[in-house]
Amino acid sequence: MIENLHGTHETVNFKQSSRFVLYNNDEYESYPSHWHSEIEIIMPTVNNYVAHVNGKEFLVEVDDILIINSGVLHYLPAREGKRFIFQTGLSPFHLVPDLDSILSIIPPAMHISPANNPAIYNQVHAFMSQIIDEHNKSISLMDAVIYSQLIQMIVVIGREISQNAVQNIDVTDSKHKEYTEKFMTVCSYIGDHFAEDITLEEIAELAGFSKFHFSRLFKNFTGVTFYRYLNQKRINNAEKFLINPSISITETALRSGFNNLSTFIRMFKQFKGCTPTEFRSLYNGKSLD
Repeated sequence: MIENLHGTHETVNFKQSSRFVLYNNDEYESYPSHWHSEIEIIMPTVNNYVAHVNGKEFLVEVDDILIINSGVLHYLPAREGKRFIFQTGLSPFHLVPDLDSILSIIPPAMHISPANNPAIYNQVHAFMSQIIDEHNKSISLMDAVIYSQLIQMIVVIGREISQNAVQNIDVTDSKHKEYTEKFMTVCSYIGDHFAEDITLEEIAELAGFSKFHFSRLFKNFTGVTFYRYLNQKRINNAEKFLINPSISITETALRSGFNNLSTFIRMFKQFKGCTPTEFRSLYNGKSLD
């Protein structure tokens, strides 16, 4: 299934003008640790499937759905059975601010099942089934229909994440809506300005909260601290520069928002488990010995 692998980076081969691919995969084959810029959605249809994402194992039962976010290292061991594997580029989503914000709060991997997500499972499963059905028909305007289903799926997932994030905050329903909108705006702002010297105090003021209240709410909303979220954005951006050998490590650090090289190297190793130089070597398929 992996057609182009450079080190750990997979280049997904899209067919014709489409920006997605769908495999009805029944291969008994292990796929080594790899990452790609596309979101990947896995839905087993015969026997369960296992995925290791960011060091965490997910056992995905038949008709469960596993979403692996963009730029996340994952490993898929050989497993008997069948599963649909859908990969899609993100460029259409970045054109809509709300969708871009949702993508920024989806965790590295999200396992959607009747047990984990009873409120949205049936909807998400129906969207995925409609995508598969439309792809199998292969008739005119197929891409438009598939993207419409995918957008609705992402919106449902985004609402679930944001509602779960604010439900434990003791405020009125109207405030829940206000807080959700504020933090979606904050995530979008960080996505646009991560390479700048932005601070917790600045973003808290933008959201209209004290620094300490904002810190608590932000972690509740995203699952991580403000600075971890910011640095993750910067590291994800750095990966795109590192696959280009003409851009130096120092320039990569500066263009990704790090004001010194040592901080960049330390942070990159913390998030990716290797140094930027090692990452570049792995991408280029070079030995590190």
